[in-house]
Amino acid sequence: MKNKVLTVSLIILVCITLVGVVGLILMLQLNKGEAKEKEPTIDEIIESSVDIPEITTNLNGRQFIRVSLKIQTSNKKAAEELTKRDFQVNNIVIQELSEKTAKDFEGKTGKQSFEDAIKAQLNPLMKEGKIEKVYIVSYIIQ
Repeated sequence: MKNKVLTVSLIILVCITLVGVVGLILMLQLNKGEAKEKEPTIDEIIESSVDIPEITTNLNGRQFIRVSLKIQTSNKKAAEELTKRDFQVNNIVIQELSEKTAKDFEGKTGKQSFEDAIKAQLNPLMKEGKIEKVYIVSYIIQ
């Protein structure tokens, strides 16, 4: 009798454990699907982005650069705030460019470091959101 009770209890415990593990796996899979849905669509990215018109300025040296940027923010309100701060954005971009040489823009890493520097300097200014990504839309160095 004792053996039967122990066996039945063990079977029930194993069943409960299996149901719990299966439930946990299902929840984790559902959460992965939700995480993918949270990524913004291209329409949302465009809505929360700001175009920075072409800026022409001297580089550190005898050359000059003409650059256009698109800045992606975290939401539409942040994009509106960034649009109002256009003079500050232009100032930061010009100051950053004045410290660069043409060699600094060579290769992917040079352009990426410029984008990261602009993002790092703009984020402290933002009150409504944050800068997600800075894109170089076009650039010419002469």
